[in-house]
Amino acid sequence: MGGLSGAFIPVSEDAGMIAAVEAGALSLEKLEAMTCVCSVGLDMIAIPGDTPVETIAGIIADEMAIGVINNKTTAVRVIPAIGKGVGDCVEYGGLFGRAPIMPVNPNAGTVLAHRGGRFPAPLNSLKN
Repeated sequence: MGGLSGAFIPVSEDAGMIAAVEAGALSLEKLEAMTCVCSVGLDMIAIPGDTPVETIAGIIADEMAIGVINNKTTAVRVIPAIGKGVGDCVEYGGLFGRAPIMPVNPNAGTVLAHRGGRFPAPLNSLKN
């Protein structure tokens, strides 16, 4: 499976990851957990087209928190597939491959997303 060597391997470009998603063995939450130790982010993950913006903001905030606490660069590239839902597939063509639409957690961070403000820079001085 991709990502185990610190690579940023897109779900849509790795046959093993695509098969794991289709089998229900690989979820968005599992991919987030993998980024804690062995990857640099979530890449080319297709999500339902009707995913609320608050949910997408929550996914990005989760990944940002992982990067801050681990003092590493992380990134998020999720693709809301308009008109598609979980169980459908998006065909990107060429080297971009295809991506099964992954379910997202319906418990969006609505309060956080609408709180406003900004995220401050991390405090490195508190490390041992």
